[in-house]
Amino acid sequence: MLNSPLVDKIIDLALLEDIGSGDLTTKSLAPFLKRAKYYLIAKEEFILCGLPVINDLFYKVDRNIKFIPLKSDGDLINKGEKIAEISGDTSTILMIERTVLNFLQRLSGIATNTNKYVNALKGTNIKILDTRKTTPGLRILEKYAVKVGGGTNHRIGLFDGVMLKDTHIDAVGSIKKAVEIVRKNIPVTVKIEVETRNLQEVKEALEAGADIIMLDNFDIKDIDEACKLINKRAKIEVSGGITLEKIEIYKNYPIDFISIGALTNNFKSVDISMRFGELL
Repeated sequence: MLNSPLVDKIIDLALLEDIGSGDLTTKSLAPFLKRAKYYLIAKEEFILCGLPVINDLFYKVDRNIKFIPLKSDGDLINKGEKIAEISGDTSTILMIERTVLNFLQRLSGIATNTNKYVNALKGTNIKILDTRKTTPGLRILEKYAVKVGGGTNHRIGLFDGVMLKDTHIDAVGSIKKAVEIVRKNIPVTVKIEVETRNLQEVKEALEAGADIIMLDNFDIKDIDEACKLINKRAKIEVSGGITLEKIEIYKNYPIDFISIGALTNNFKSVDISMRFGELL
């Protein structure tokens, strides 16, 4: 996923927006700055994510900078632990400090948030899915962070999956018609997911031959009834208003997926700092 050319563009844009025509502070101090070693330090417990991005960032800015990860993406990091060692030109290291931290703090925040949902469903076969509710331009990285946290990516974009939402269905006229039209125009290997708003639409989606049926904002009683109706004839995805506090209730139902927009749009960035180590 991180081999995508999009990642290169994201790094370039992040550097451009912060550095612009140059770092006025380090440019002024440059004659007095010697080579040094710095450490990335965890200031709280979290699931680490983003080291490959940081490695690419340093390589792009200055290939003489030595970036040595001391941990790996997916590791549980304890407060006070060293995450990585950075050594080389102090001006360069300080110039991109904030960009480095922004990536690591944000991606680790998403991975940590995702991991909480995944752990809440331990012992089941239910997969936690992300959504397209991501920061514009950062989707490829945010979905990578979901995977690092133990979640599963839904479609990356509109190009790699079919989901008939209520807006599509209303525009075409019916679930049956929408499924028929789409099935004629997509590769046979692509599955069709249908978003349903009530039990009647669940029945229609089943009759139309949907591969995955999303139960959107269903209450528990209707989820129970929908599972009985579907009876393993299609995969079941539950979505809408899923909170960490209430997610365990879904353990009791034969559902396959739970999609949660909050994985990428309602998380807290973790606290990481860069600390001076020694002069070289």
